[in-house]
Amino acid sequence: MSKPLVAIVGRPNVGKSMLFNKLTGKRTAIVEDTPGVTRDRIYGSCDWNGRDFEIVDTGGIEPSTNSEMLLFMRRQAEIAIQTADVIIMVVDVHTGMTAADQDVANMLLRSKKPVCLAVNKCDSVGPVNPDVYEFYSLGLGDPIEVSAIHGHGTGELLDFCTEHFPPEEEFEEEDDVINVAIVGKPNVGKSSLLNKILGEERVIVSNVAGTTRDAIDSYFENEHGKYRFIDTAGMRRKSKVDDAIEKYSNMRSINAIDRADVCLILIDANEGVTDQDTKIAGLAHEAGKACIIVANKWDTVEKDTKTMDEKTADIRKELGYMTYAPVLFISALTGQRVDRLFELINHVNEQSALRITTGMLNNILEDATARVQPPTDKGRRLKIYYATQAGVKPPHFVFFCNDARLFHFSYQRYLENQIRGVFGLEGTPVRITIRQKGDKED
Repeated sequence: MSKPLVAIVGRPNVGKSMLFNKLTGKRTAIVEDTPGVTRDRIYGSCDWNGRDFEIVDTGGIEPSTNSEMLLFMRRQAEIAIQTADVIIMVVDVHTGMTAADQDVANMLLRSKKPVCLAVNKCDSVGPVNPDVYEFYSLGLGDPIEVSAIHGHGTGELLDFCTEHFPPEEEFEEEDDVINVAIVGKPNVGKSSLLNKILGEERVIVSNVAGTTRDAIDSYFENEHGKYRFIDTAGMRRKSKVDDAIEKYSNMRSINAIDRADVCLILIDANEGVTDQDTKIAGLAHEAGKACIIVANKWDTVEKDTKTMDEKTADIRKELGYMTYAPVLFISALTGQRVDRLFELINHVNEQSALRITTGMLNNILEDATARVQPPTDKGRRLKIYYATQAGVKPPHFVFFCNDARLFHFSYQRYLENQIRGVFGLEGTPVRITIRQKGDKED
């Protein structure tokens, strides 16, 4: 990730999730008094003193446990520690220092990372709570009194974090890196494709569905550009996800889509589009990500001169909401057409970031409304005053009209197709917002 990362860690039930919510300003993490509610890493954004950074909340660390779920939570916390630039260790002033706190502190000392010790639940203001002093024995430096409920001490906490961030210059060079998530159901060849791209056995490849548990980042650079590929665990239908670890693999795959600029949606060329493929593609579409539909295992398909056209037509029919996404038939095993992926990734990423001037947009709007009149209802006709582009990734257009109720979905689709007819916007969804006269600007 191009932004600095802060990890919040500690034993269960010390208030990590509440502190995470306070720092991010959102109720993203579930907060309960029951230990172990947070099991996976949860990411959020924050800014302080002009620095933007990411914060990750982790499940409670139980140093000694035989529970599979607690071991999994510990592993997730260890991953967060390994990838973080700064670590916040949270302890509870009410329960005092415990053996588990000391074990966690020892783990952090071995990491050689900057660690800020936050003594939580210091909810009253005034003189220093004398119970804070015992935490000096953890060997992590001066404790900071904080109240995750009221926000006391969070400024000092964030000051510590930003002071220990790497210089901003180290992150600027990654602005031109395209984040690419490889998503799909289990056993469609996601890891095989990544290995073919990287030219090495970077991830485990197996015919056993579900081999990949974590979302793995791999940096790659060639003559086409700079890329960060995110290989993800295959996403199964919820009804088949009966293993706790698999549930969190699905969550990490969804997080990978959120982090991506471009999503490669892998399907099995032999099977075609399944219900699960449709759901996975829908997640990328709803997230507004540029997409490429990649039909893998093309080398195993019996084919004639019409097979590719027929397969493409079938994919278009099943993924009717993603007609904008290009389709590429590849073989991760033989490398067939894998090189073409880079040109397509660059193309759809550029299309997703395309900006259209208000003047050009309204010229298209004028031609489109002259060709097909806006709809009417009970004698009242829709009037579109003007349109403007509000954002990119995906392109977001705002249409101002006299009555939003008259702006039927079919006419929105017509105008979208007119814009696409001129500018292409291949590989990217389009967002349209309708505002009527008198609406306030957000």
